[in-house]
Parts: sequence; structure tokens; C-alpha cells
Amino acid sequence: MARANPHLRQQMRIRIAQAAARLMAEDGIQDYALAKRKAARQLGAEDTHSLPTNVEIEEALRAYQALYQGDEQAKRLRVLRLQACAMMRLLERFNPHLTGSVLAGTAARHADINLLLFTDSDKDVELFLLNAKLAYQRGEKRYRFGDSVRLVPVFRLQHGGPADVNLAVFPTDAIREPPRSPVDGRALPRARLAEVEALLS
Repeated sequence: MARANPHLRQQMRIRIAQAAARLMAEDGIQDYALAKRKAARQLGAEDTHSLPTNVEIEEALRAYQALYQGDEQAKRLRVLRLQACAMMRLLERFNPHLTGSVLAGTAARHADINLLLFTDSDKDVELFLLNAKLAYQRGEKRYRFGDSVRLVPVFRLQHGGPADVNLAVFPTDAIREPPRSPVDGRALPRARLAEVEALLS
């Protein structure tokens, strides 16, 4: 059986990355794996062995947003970062850090705000949300730490702002060992309130 032409394989890889980026930018898909699978299906390449990496999709997403959504993207980021700052001030006692697409600058339509909280009791966070009368849904999310995966408590706030806010609660000492990024596998980028305020200025 003849091997696929490397040039054609690379071209399909680029096309899938661009299609996945468009799905994320226009349709609000936030999961890289879902976006690339859907893009491959749309292009009739479901069985391809040339799926792009998450890094390649993020690069294509930045390029798409710069080309087609420049002004909209700048306004969206400002609104979401302002909302993130307000929430970080409210949750100051839990040492909040902004992460995800709002920090990275790739937040698409319908993007969530993702905050990491560092406290020794997720019950304290839940009690705070109850006392503040903030509606939330409790769940869990998988985070990768080195070679292991841990389930972390997450509170999803739907309080009428421009975006929903996800609060992932880590133990206090976990601040020294950040989880891995789903994009490139490196330490997950994060920013304190002062750093987010600097982005706004």
C-alpha cells in the first residue's frame, strides 16, 4: 500500500487546523479535541493520521481572530478581563489566578472565564458563594500534573455577567506545582489580579 504524500498530509493538517480555529472562533467550541474532530469530519478526513496539535490550532485561531474579528476580539477581551477582575476582587481571600483563553487573548464567542483558587477547603468557597447569593453548579474537572491526572472541584457561576465563570479549587500548596496546559503540556499560564489589571491598562 502506497504511503500518503507527506506534502498532502501537511496540507490536510493545515486545513484541519484552520477549520477547527474557525469553529472555535465562530461557534464558541472551547474544546480543542472536539474542534479538530469536527473539522476533520467536515473535510472528509476523519481517518487521517495528520490531525494538528493544539498548539497549531491555537496559532490558527489567533490568525483567524486577527484577520476576521480584530475589533470585536479586542472589545470582547476587554469586557471579559474587566469581569474577571471584578470576580477576582470578590474572591480575593482565595488567592485567585486568571487562566485560559481570556488570559491568553484567544477568548472566542461564548468563552468562559476560568479562575484557579488556592485554599485548603473547597467547602469555604462553597459557603462564600452561598453567603454572596451567587448561583452556581458544582462539578469536577480533570487537570494534568506531570504524569498524573487529578480531579479538582469546580464551581460554575452563571450570575448574569457577559460570561460564565469557572472556579477550579486547588489546595494552597498546589500553587507551587501548577497543572499542565491542555494546549502545549507546559505549566498552565496564570495571572494574579495586578497582572490582569496591567493587561487592561
